[in-house]
Amino acid sequence: MRASAKIIGVVALGLTLSACTTTRVGTDRLAEKDPLERLNRGVWAVNRGLDKVVAKPVTQVYRAVTPKPARDGVRNFFANVAEPFSFINNMLQGKMDRAARNLGRFAVNTTAGIGGLFDHATHMGITAAPEDLGQTLAAWGANGGPYLMLPLLGPSTLRDGVGTGVAQFADPYNVCKRECGLPKGVPTALLGVQIISARNELIETGADNFLESSLDPYAAARSAYLQRRRAEILNQEGDDAAAEAAAAADAAANPVGADAATTPDSDAGIPGADVAPQPGAAVPHPTSETPPKPSDPGTSGGPGGPN
Repeated sequence: MRASAKIIGVVALGLTLSACTTTRVGTDRLAEKDPLERLNRGVWAVNRGLDKVVAKPVTQVYRAVTPKPARDGVRNFFANVAEPFSFINNMLQGKMDRAARNLGRFAVNTTAGIGGLFDHATHMGITAAPEDLGQTLAAWGANGGPYLMLPLLGPSTLRDGVGTGVAQFADPYNVCKRECGLPKGVPTALLGVQIISARNELIETGADNFLESSLDPYAAARSAYLQRRRAEILNQEGDDAAAEAAAAADAAANPVGADAATTPDSDAGIPGADVAPQPGAAVPHPTSETPPKPSDPGTSGGPGGPN
């Protein structure tokens, strides 16, 4: 009952604040300059080491013993439990059509999809509309602030890091894990499976090859993350694999940090004064540090990047 009351309260807040949306979208200029690069590269090295000795080997075993249909079912499950928080964030941004898609997908996949293991909603034409709190803050005009490489969680910005932290207490899925009376150890097991599933998706989408082909994997990962987040904030979803591959190659050859010094001004993570950037940003494949699509249930994938 307590969990239900909290979830209802969050939904009510979303309905109340949906009028707070703005046409001014926050920028990521300071993140592109990466003023904390020295510190971030140190964390990146630690994350890559952890990925090499823990995350990637465990994921490779998972891929060897788990058939692909079962792996797809696990991915679908975590995408489905992220739908309620996506609904809340779409409501907070006043995107009623996308919020309706979240509800529709959750209803269809939870029932006909047997708890979300099967994505029948997509086959019915109800396309995904993932949204997280970082996107909501950006839609409200909050700038990204500095680029951050978080221990274990990977690439982020100050704005997205705040969103991830708040999601631990506001995401209905996370609330239920704590307060729905699950057997001891189940929440931890769910988190572990979610991390492995996210790392598996990165392998399947070619993120490992993307980084290995880059002269500077750190800069390529940063560029890819910022481009992908900008596309997500502006709801520029697309399924053109060829375009994504070209964008990934471009990001590897031309990291954001290479020309960031020419940017005339920066932001400090506060609401920006300018209109949204040009909506033509290319979107590469997700990197080893970023959580895979279609959703962002509040976490960001496995520890460290691939090797």
